[in-house]
Formats: sequence, structure tokens, C-alpha cells
Amino acid sequence: MPFDTMSDPADVSTLVILGGSGDLARRMLLPSLYHLDADGLLSPALKIIGVARAEGDGASYVKDVKAAIESREELDAAAWKRFAERLDYCAADVTKPEGAACLAGKVGEGVRIIFFALSPSLYSAACAGLKAGGVIDDKTRLVLEKPIGRDLETSKAINAAVAAVADEANVFRIDHYLGKETVQNLLALRFANTLFEPLWNATAIDHVQITIAETEKVGDRWAYYDEYGALRDMLQNHLLQLLCLVAMEPPAKLDPDSTRDEKVKVLRSLKPATRASVIHDTVRGQYGAGVVEGQQAASYETEVGRPSDTETFVALRVEVDNWRWAGVPFFLRTGKRMPERLTQIVIQFKPLPHSIFGTAASEDLESNRLIIDLQPLEDISLVMMMKRPGLGDTRLQPLPLSLSLAKTLGDDGGRRRIAYERLLLDVLRGDRTLFVRRDEVEQAWTFVDGVASAWAEAGMKPRPYPAGNWGPSGAFALIERGGRTWND
Repeated sequence: MPFDTMSDPADVSTLVILGGSGDLARRMLLPSLYHLDADGLLSPALKIIGVARAEGDGASYVKDVKAAIESREELDAAAWKRFAERLDYCAADVTKPEGAACLAGKVGEGVRIIFFALSPSLYSAACAGLKAGGVIDDKTRLVLEKPIGRDLETSKAINAAVAAVADEANVFRIDHYLGKETVQNLLALRFANTLFEPLWNATAIDHVQITIAETEKVGDRWAYYDEYGALRDMLQNHLLQLLCLVAMEPPAKLDPDSTRDEKVKVLRSLKPATRASVIHDTVRGQYGAGVVEGQQAASYETEVGRPSDTETFVALRVEVDNWRWAGVPFFLRTGKRMPERLTQIVIQFKPLPHSIFGTAASEDLESNRLIIDLQPLEDISLVMMMKRPGLGDTRLQPLPLSLSLAKTLGDDGGRRRIAYERLLLDVLRGDRTLFVRRDEVEQAWTFVDGVASAWAEAGMKPRPYPAGNWGPSGAFALIERGGRTWND
């Protein structure tokens, strides 16, 4: 649905959460919906139905949801009462028509939203069952969690199954990073200011770094993670989405298709991986025993209970092979059991061509860099060179100009919104701008499959790194070969 003809959230009668008792629903989706309700952003008539195979009823589900949200925060009595009245539960296997038919008796008329908080391996069967059971009609919106498949082939199969029951205009593929305030601010920073656009190219920018670091272990996700690894779990979606927002051309306007057209162009411009390039330009790692945040940490293989060739860390040097970015390397890295939790984009500008300052001051010079922090704190800062105070010889020092809304508006004590709040509200409105289109997903898988195939051809196994470190030593060599360093 075009941005300028968004629907009224009041048109949505029912929001169904498949996997309604699962981790994603309990930690993210239901708290987000509660907050939207507390802010008066949900239609009074909206029903929310959790669906899972486990036995239960509406009353027990309300009790479980209350406990899940209360474990995070204190509930507002009036807001909770209103939210609880929306909730219902259906014990059903929706991959089968009879299970879906049971759900059909609970959903209302009007627009329905079905959120697939399930394993992607169940998407195709669930779509078929829901369609046969009469739950999906031409007004139903389907919300799909990543990853959409494990590779291009499985992604196409899932997308085909979804397309068989719903038009692309009613499909919302979520990457929750796109719901983060600072990610959206990146668009405003680039396209609402005249300052950066003349410099946002190979003439002024030396390189770009994108880091997503996690301190936690794989934990209970090991069965899934051991099949996917860091390349498929994180790079295929989160890292490539951030790269697209940094590298994309200005869209004609801020509507769903114009924005996503430009992101697809970036993905098509990524230089494909080869056997030779992955040896030189990629690093695979797997955490071993170490110390994280002062606590002893077991190795990945100890956690999964057997030897494994799955990578928990990946770093790549990639090139966007187009006019704007020719010759500018993009360094991407993500890993588990890192020293700190961090999601950050660094735009490193080129050094001065000539210094007019004396020898000592010239040695102080650092190139300007734009640092966009997404977590744990959200901030955008531009590092500039300034004169050090004093009456002696001129000396220089780097100082950040902060664009933090929290600091500027004095909002440090306010509640930090869950990224899913914005995305769920956009689904209710029918706005697809921050969601991923089918060709976008498949183009990302094309690039990732190329890396995986080149790894296999080159026989590249994950290199060990101690938990609590920034990956294998090769990750430092990857960027330092060009005289650069990670912004740690």
C-alpha cells in the first residue's frame, strides 16, 4: 500500500501471533503491543490472539502475558486492564487446515494481521493451512520474521508459498534493526541536511565500518544457530540492511517502493565473493573458552556438546561497485562473546591533504569521523579537530559534536522504546517503508550464498578466538592491511 494512502489502524480487527507463547512474543511483541495500547495507539476494537500448540485458554494466556511483561517493568493498572481485555488464546496447529479452522472461529471481520513468530521452516505449511482454514483472505497482512530461509533456494521456496496466499503488498518482512530510532535518523541525517550529501562518496570518505557485537552466548538457540551461523543469522539481514542505508542513493520520495528500490540497487552492486577474495577479505571465527564481563565463559563446542564448524564471528571487507563508492571499502563484522555489546556505524573521512600547523600539532591531527551508535546507547557524533586551550604553541585535539536527541532534549530518563513498537504500528497502518521486499531478501541471499560457497571452495574453517575478545587475529589484519583500525 503506498505511503500516501496508508490505512487507518482502526480497520484492523485482529492481530494473530503464531508462536504466541514463544520467546519472541513474550520478550518483544506483547510488551510492544502493551506499550502501544498504553499510549493510546491501538484501536479500541483490536483483538490480539496468541496461537500455539500447547493447551491453554484465554484466562491462562492473560496470566502468562502479565507475568512476562511484569518481569520487565511495572504495569500501569488501567493500561493493563484495557490490554488484557484484548487478549485471547487458541491452542492449534495452524500447519493443518483443521487447526487453522479452529482459529478462524476467533478472528474478526475486516483487516487481519498474522505475525509469524515461528521457525521459518514452518512458514510454508502455516500459510497453506491458514489459507485452507479460511483465516487468510485478500485483506490479511502477513508479518514474517527473519531469516526468510537458510539460502537463496529455501528463501525462494518460502516466498513462493507466501505469494500463493497473499499479494506482495500485504507481506511485511521484519528486520527489527530498521525499527530503531537511530537507524531511521540515519535517513534524516543524510537526506534532510545539505551538509553531508556532497561529502557522502568516494571523494571524501576513506572507508566505512559496521559492527554488531554481542556479549551473550548462543545458549538455548544452539540448535538453530549451529545450522545458520553468524553469516546467515546476522550478516544476511542486519549488517546488509545497515550497509544499504549508508550506501543507498537518495530515493525519489520517502515511500515504500522508492526507498526499497534504492536498497536493492546497493545489494546488486556488491562485488561477488570468489575463492581468492574470501581468503584475503573475510575472516571466520568461533569462540573458545574465555572471560566475558568478568565471568568464565565456556567454548561454543562445549555449549553444543560436539565439534562444530559453525562460525560465531565473521568479518568481511566488501565493495559497493558503483560510481559513488568506487574504491571505498566497507568493513563488516559481527560476533558473539565479544568484549561488549555494541552496534555501531563509523563513517571515516579521508585525512587532510596538507597541514598548515606545526609539526607537533600536525601529529595530533585525526581524520573526521561520523559515529552512529545504535546500542547499547543511541547517539550520533561527528568527531572534529579543535585547538587545545592554552597560551603555548598550537596543539589540536579531537572533540565530538553530539546529535543525541536524549542529551539535547533532556530525555535521558525516559523509556527507551522497543524497535518492534514502531514496526508493529507501521503494520497496523499498512506502511511498508521499513520492511524488506522479496527481491531485497533474495538479492541479499545471493551475496551471502556466494560467500558461503567460496568458503567451502577455499576450505576455510572458523578460527578460534577466546570469549571476551574481538574475534580472531585475522579480523585485525583484515582492516590493518590498508593502514586502518577498528573503532574499538
